[in-house]
Amino acid sequence: MSAQGVSLYAEHIAARQRGVEAALAATGHDALVISSGQPFTYFADDQDAPFREVGHFAHWVPLRGPHHLLLLRPGAKPRLVRVAPEDYWYEQAPLGAPFWADDFELHEVPTRDAAWKLARTGGRIAYIGDEPELARANGVDGAACNPPALVARLDWDRAYKSDYEVACLEEAEKIASWGHRAALAAFDAGGSELEIHLAYVQALGCTEAELPYPTIIAHDEKGAILHYTGKRAQRNGRVLLIDAGAKHLGYGSDITRTWTRKDCNPRFRELVKGMDKLQQKLCDKVVPGLPYPDLHAAAHVLIGDLLHEIGVLRIRGEDAFGEGLTSPFFPHGLGHFLGIQVHDVGGRQKEPSGDVVPPPAHSPFLRTTRRIEEHQVFTIEPGCYFIEMLLRGPKVGRHAELVDWKLVDELLPFGGVRIEDNLLVTAAGHRNLTRTFI
Repeated sequence: MSAQGVSLYAEHIAARQRGVEAALAATGHDALVISSGQPFTYFADDQDAPFREVGHFAHWVPLRGPHHLLLLRPGAKPRLVRVAPEDYWYEQAPLGAPFWADDFELHEVPTRDAAWKLARTGGRIAYIGDEPELARANGVDGAACNPPALVARLDWDRAYKSDYEVACLEEAEKIASWGHRAALAAFDAGGSELEIHLAYVQALGCTEAELPYPTIIAHDEKGAILHYTGKRAQRNGRVLLIDAGAKHLGYGSDITRTWTRKDCNPRFRELVKGMDKLQQKLCDKVVPGLPYPDLHAAAHVLIGDLLHEIGVLRIRGEDAFGEGLTSPFFPHGLGHFLGIQVHDVGGRQKEPSGDVVPPPAHSPFLRTTRRIEEHQVFTIEPGCYFIEMLLRGPKVGRHAELVDWKLVDELLPFGGVRIEDNLLVTAAGHRNLTRTFI
């Protein structure tokens, strides 16, 4: 990492220290231990799921692996205890000299018990992680294991990205762009979903387990399945919906594009072009102070107008949204916080204490209900889909005459369209982290 990057990281750690000290004081704790987590073993099996570090641990340090501990105390340098067991079954890579090492009082031990001996301290200790039984065995009160008030304050802080975090997110955007370009080339060459997926990970130079989430690579009608993860071998799809990201030092990108071939239905091609323009209009609306649900409502109106323009709806967007007629075509939220986790924490919090702002009744799946503020990073991902199960109600209800069902049937085989960018909120508005690269 460059000297500037190391400096940004030091500033990031200093900000984390200030935040933890304030959170501990507000919640009546003297110290905090955060675990990197433990492996999850499949039921009645001896194989582990791909390991992912606890988010609050990864917020401090990009140290991979389970059972590490971080001890945080007011006025003291963070103590990081790396568990490096002697093990001939799995590779035990040496730590080396990572750029972050000087920011911690660093120890290396062979066992979890040895790690906890170094993490124990006097006073009222809180613990965050998925090994509370170990915490209790080492003197942490049960009520202080993942205490909601403390976790809420740290979740709140994670919504505001430091310059170091923004740099990591931008690098994840750049890396993902390599994969998206490779995927588009594979699609243009007639590649199958599986071949496109393989082109994507090869371009990134990583394994599937190293991605921030499983790729969504859907041809044609499968694009109407919001979290489709199948990888069919059939080639020459007419539509490609690809939702895929990359990771850098624990931070992930989340990018979606929809591409069409020239032999695709012309109305659907028009829908894809319109959605791209619509998505950029929504990005242009992002400014500090705007409640995110208002932006989500604007997306419904714009999608209703687009469906009206191509002939699917017989009424304009404002009326369609008011009648609940846009939701069957746009059933998910407009976006979510992005950071260490792809769906990052705190999106519905009202304040640091943990009170939440529920999503509007018409959009129960909206993950972000906070007011937009500087230093937040979130996605903007409007979509329009032809999902048979969601269209059953409008087809037989009082809205039936407001939809051109013949055109809907014509578009059903092409699935859906989604366009997704990742935005950083600035004092003046926003910066699109995605469009710089793709």
